[in-house]
Parts: sequence; C-alpha cells; structure tokens
Amino acid sequence: MRQFGLREYQGIHKAMVGFTDRRGPETADEIWCLEHEPVFTLGLAGKTEHLLDPGGIPVHKADRGGQVTYHGPGQLVVYPLLDLKRLRVSIKGYVNMLEQAVIDFLAAFDLEARRRPGMPGVYLDGNKIAALGVRVRKGCCYHGLALNVCMD
Repeated sequence: MRQFGLREYQGIHKAMVGFTDRRGPETADEIWCLEHEPVFTLGLAGKTEHLLDPGGIPVHKADRGGQVTYHGPGQLVVYPLLDLKRLRVSIKGYVNMLEQAVIDFLAAFDLEARRRPGMPGVYLDGNKIAALGVRVRKGCCYHGLALNVCMD
C-alpha cells in the first residue's frame, strides 16, 4: 500500500497508466491511497454538459467507466492496481468486491450502506457516499473508488 497524501489528479493518473503499462506477469499488485486537490473527472460516459457550474475547479477527462465525479480534500481515494487475470476475477466480480469492501468498512462504524441496482457505487441514507470507476487494460485494472469521508 502506498500513501500519497494530497495530490493533483493528472500526475497520479499519469503514474497509474505508466505503472499499468510497465507491468509484467510477476509485477506485484499495489493499492494507492490519497486525496485529490479539487477536480471534476469525466468518465467515458461523462459529458461536459453534465457539469452545471464547475466554477474554478479543473475538469479532466478520465479513461474510466462512469460519468462525472468530484474529487477533493476530505475524500479518500483508493486506486487498487491489480492483475485481475492473475487473480482470476472478472470485471463485474471486481466491481462487486469494491462495493462490498466499502459496505463492510462502513458497517464497522454502524453505518448501513447499500448498493442500488443498475447504479454503481455505494449509498448511505439514499445518498451516494462512494463512487466507483475502473479501467482494465491487458487484464490489469486501475482507477478505483472515492469515499466521501469529510467533505465540505
């Protein structure tokens, strides 16, 4: 596990892609934990018109699934960089595992989070508390999840 603290999005994204591109069959998996400086990311299904008013917050396209996600201080971002092929895990199974990990983590704090059918992410009291977006290349995944911990 690597902890990066507060980082801007583009540098971390470039590092994730580079790590994934350089992977060999024996490369150890890593989990990156961090917070991002304020940024909106547009996943493959995201469109700029989905942003009502980004203000002065940067907007970057991301090569992950999903639509628009805000990242900023107070949000725990976890990027598992895993060889899913080696682990024999399907993409659907992996997304399910990510969601379940968040649900189990929140349950440890007596918070009852849930999935919503057809809507990726994890919800608490009807509101999304964790967003998920992944990309798989050559059987290896990057991107991951963002858990709202203490957002302003």
